[in-house]
Amino acid sequence: MKKIGVLFGMENTFPGALVERINSMEIEGIRAEFVEIGGIEMAKRSSYAVIVDRISHDIPFYRSYLKNAALTGTEVINNPFWWSADDKFFNYALAEKLGVAVPRTVLLPHKNYPPDTNQRSMRNLQYPLDWDAVFEYVKFPAFLKPHDGGGWRDVYHVHNRDEFFHAYDQTRDLCMMLQAEVKFQEYFRCYVVGQEDVRIMTYDPRREHAHRYVLDPPEYPKALLARVKKDALKLCRALGYDLNTVEFAVENGVPYAIDFMNPAPDADRHAVGEESFEWIVDHVAKLAIKKAKLAGEPMKDLRWSSFLGAEPAKKALAKKSAAKKVPAKKVAAKKAVTKGNQ
Repeated sequence: MKKIGVLFGMENTFPGALVERINSMEIEGIRAEFVEIGGIEMAKRSSYAVIVDRISHDIPFYRSYLKNAALTGTEVINNPFWWSADDKFFNYALAEKLGVAVPRTVLLPHKNYPPDTNQRSMRNLQYPLDWDAVFEYVKFPAFLKPHDGGGWRDVYHVHNRDEFFHAYDQTRDLCMMLQAEVKFQEYFRCYVVGQEDVRIMTYDPRREHAHRYVLDPPEYPKALLARVKKDALKLCRALGYDLNTVEFAVENGVPYAIDFMNPAPDADRHAVGEESFEWIVDHVAKLAIKKAKLAGEPMKDLRWSSFLGAEPAKKALAKKSAAKKVPAKKVAAKKAVTKGNQ
């Protein structure tokens, strides 16, 4: 029997619905349940073929458990090694390299020294920082936010230098980034499952959290929705996420990717609405079953260069070089033989 485990925290509606949906499909040899773990023996094989991870970003014990499980053959949604390597600033840089529109963003030094460091630890840091250059590039209004955070924690909307420095003084030892504001006319949150299926949901971050999903959206231009879907898939494939949400703020017809590091995205029935909830449960269930059937196959070798086009270009160059090494007479002789055998 191949088991699919769901690892979760405080959320109530999605984990149970996912387990129930998988089991209701009655796939021979596959069952779903909530993960139950205690002390973890190193390198001991997990009893789960697949684990859907909804909580390890908040609990280091779970994250380490999932890495050990992946090491011994469990397929984890999402890959705990790949996800651990990410931060939002890197993801913006990756999007830029991929040709996806993102707001102008600058990474900033910590306001206060991180724990167990002091002024001597910062001897490579430019001082004083050229704030004028930062502000000239990003421009106001802007958002000051953690380079690796979520849930709108420690996010400041600043309109000028004074507001910026007032906010920056409150950021403690967090690593922050300053990002240009997108004055959006439309805003979308896209659920992406299995790097193939996309559900575009209208979303309004200006509303109260429980009412941000717009359940009665207007019609949008097909070309805009097509670009949003294409960019959402491009980002998730490059990030290696099998489950993610990608948010786009649309200004003058251009969808800017705002937030796309959500490998345990909100799936609450009461927030996303019944129709979207049904879509999410169904698609994640099918993804988990698909991965359970493939359990035991070698893990995908993840490399940034393959996503950025470096490896395909390298292979093409090698192929071209190999072709140049073949003497023209041999090529002609080969063509003659081939023609004679037809």
